[in-house]
Amino acid sequence: MRAHRFRDSIEHSRRHAHSQTGSPGCNGGAQTGSVKMTGVVDKRSSGMVRKRNPDLTKREILAAAHKEFCERGFDGARVDRIAASAGANKRLLYHYFGNKEDLYRQVLSDAYRTIRAGERELSLDQFPPEEAMDRLVRFTFRHFQQNPWFIRLLTTENMHHARILKTLPEIKDLHSPLVAQIRTLIERGARAGVFRKDVDPVQLYISIAALGYFYLSNIYTLSTIFDTDLSHITLIQEREAHAVAMVLDYLRTHTDT
Repeated sequence: MRAHRFRDSIEHSRRHAHSQTGSPGCNGGAQTGSVKMTGVVDKRSSGMVRKRNPDLTKREILAAAHKEFCERGFDGARVDRIAASAGANKRLLYHYFGNKEDLYRQVLSDAYRTIRAGERELSLDQFPPEEAMDRLVRFTFRHFQQNPWFIRLLTTENMHHARILKTLPEIKDLHSPLVAQIRTLIERGARAGVFRKDVDPVQLYISIAALGYFYLSNIYTLSTIFDTDLSHITLIQEREAHAVAMVLDYLRTHTDT
């Protein structure tokens, strides 16, 4: 039953992991889609320089940068490798994105925009409070589980004390709707008599994220310590169900007996 439920909504999270053309995972190449380029000339046969599609080139550079940064971190990433992987030269990369830091800034911004877009599409206001919270917890857990690159980016940024994240002008506005969404959900649950009233939405979200992030970011060390393969799908499903149960049990009103 749990496996069925796990598969039932997993496609929702996957859509947001790859919602933008050219958004790759760290384990594979960029998914740039099928793009027809007009005016393309094969320079090998004619000696002429190929005309580039600027939008396609930008997407390819971003996809290559995404892969490079999430695999090697900011310090280990190299512009030469990004340009070569994208099939572009460094001059073009600098022309479109400025420098390595600006390119990383764009990758980081896109990563946050992706998860926030997925949360909005959950349409939590369309579901009863407990079911809506269930959906939010599962989505958050699965986003981390299906996108290990996101965990790596967060780890890199925390190692640098959020140095680049602090320079993103949109980052606070990007998260304000999430806090409001959770606050509204808590209030609906309180009015329905199923949730406590004294819950801080920011603290709640941090706990929701931590229940998935810690498990998945430490899955290899924890597996070694407890002599259990915590990456097995059955145990991942159990961990997800445990996260949902913990959050709902914390939120529910309890009558003393």
